[in-house]
Amino acid sequence: QVQLVESGGGLVQAGGSLRLSCAASGRTFSRYAMGWFRQAPGKEREFVAAIMRSDGWTYYADSVKGRFTISRDNAKNTVYLQMNSLKPEDTAVYYCAAGPQISRYDRDFGSWGQGTQVTVSS
Repeated sequence: QVQLVESGGGLVQAGGSLRLSCAASGRTFSRYAMGWFRQAPGKEREFVAAIMRSDGWTYYADSVKGRFTISRDNAKNTVYLQMNSLKPEDTAVYYCAAGPQISRYDRDFGSWGQGTQVTVSS
């Protein structure tokens, strides 16, 4: 199990941008697929984006496609989520996760960070 720590959340106005970072411990970061999930108050955790190891394949939820970009820097053991054109409905706790293969399902990710709060005001 890899240790993950998210950062970069905060309060932003609608239409603004934030970049989330997820720093991973260990020496084997490059072999993990990485994902971002989010959970809003009163809602279930939902998939946001995922990226393969170093192959460049990415998946996005329809709700964020065209606005969010997932990327990774294996040399820095870090995955990013660039969020543009933010909407109030993007308000949630955002979690990063690591798993053996790329997936849209949280059951396929065995390691999770503690989350970072993103709040988008109208």
